[in-house]
Amino acid sequence: MEIMKNILITGANGQLGNEMRLLSNEFGSYHFFFTDVQELDITDRMALIDFVKQKDIHCIVNCAAYTAVDKAEENAELCDRLNHLAPGYLAEAAERNHAMLVQISTDYVFDGTHYIPYKEEDPTCPNSIYGKTKLAGEKAVLENCSRTVIIRTAWLYSTFGNNFVKTMMRLGKEKSQLGVIFDQIGTPTYARDLARAVFAAIGKEARGIYHFSNEGVISWYDFTKAIHRLADINTCKVVPLHTDEYPTLAARPHYSVLDKTKIKKDLNIEIPYWEDSLKDCITELQKNQ
Repeated sequence: MEIMKNILITGANGQLGNEMRLLSNEFGSYHFFFTDVQELDITDRMALIDFVKQKDIHCIVNCAAYTAVDKAEENAELCDRLNHLAPGYLAEAAERNHAMLVQISTDYVFDGTHYIPYKEEDPTCPNSIYGKTKLAGEKAVLENCSRTVIIRTAWLYSTFGNNFVKTMMRLGKEKSQLGVIFDQIGTPTYARDLARAVFAAIGKEARGIYHFSNEGVISWYDFTKAIHRLADINTCKVVPLHTDEYPTLAARPHYSVLDKTKIKKDLNIEIPYWEDSLKDCITELQKNQ
C-alpha cells in the first residue's frame, strides 16, 4: 500500500497557490496543507520547523513571495525577509524532515541584456531589489535542503488575484486609449500550467534549477493586443510605448525569454502556447463574470 504524501503549500491564497488548490483533487495520493500567513508565518523559523515535523510533511511548495516589484525598492527589508530569509527557513525545515522543497523563482534574476533565451546555467545578474532577493532565496534553499527544485517563471497571470491580464481587460473597457510598453520581450505564464509543472516536478522528485513559462515570445504591447482581441474588447486603442516613456522605480529586464528545453526533457511535459492558455483563462474569467 502506497503511503500518502503530506504536501505543504505556502502562499496558498496567491495565483499559483490557488491553482495548486484547484488541481489538488486530481492527486489522490497526496494530502495537502494549504496555508497562508494567517495559518503559518514563513518568516517564523521555529514555527515552520514545528509545523513540518508535526504534520510529517514530505514536500513543501513555496508559492509565497513579495512580488510588488516597484514597492520592493522602498521595502527592501520586508522583501528580503519574504524572498530570501523565509525560503531558507523552509529549506531548513524540509531538510530536518527529509522532505523535498519546490521553490518558485523568477526571470528577474537576469538583467535582460541577452538576445537568446536564458538557460538555467546562464550567469545571473539581477538589477532590482526584487530580483536580488529572489536570487538570494535560490541560494538559501540550495544551501539548506538537499532535495530542492527551483522553478523560475515569468509574467504570471491567472483567474485569481491581481495580474496583468485582468488589469488590461478592466482598463480596455474603461479607457479609449492605453499606452503599453513594446520594448520589453518575454513570455506569459498561465499559473495553471505552472501548477501542473510543479506537480510533475514533485512526481519525478526533480532536483536543481528549471525554467518554465508558456511557449512563444511577445512584448507587453502584443500581449495586451491579444488580451483585448480574445476578450472582444474593441473600443480601446492600444499605443506602443518605449520603456523610458513609462518610468518605474525598479528596472525591468528588456529580454527575459526562458529556455524550457531542460524541464520538457527531464519532466517529460508538453508546454502550451501562450495564446492558447490565455484564451482558456479569458474564457474562464468571462464565464465567472
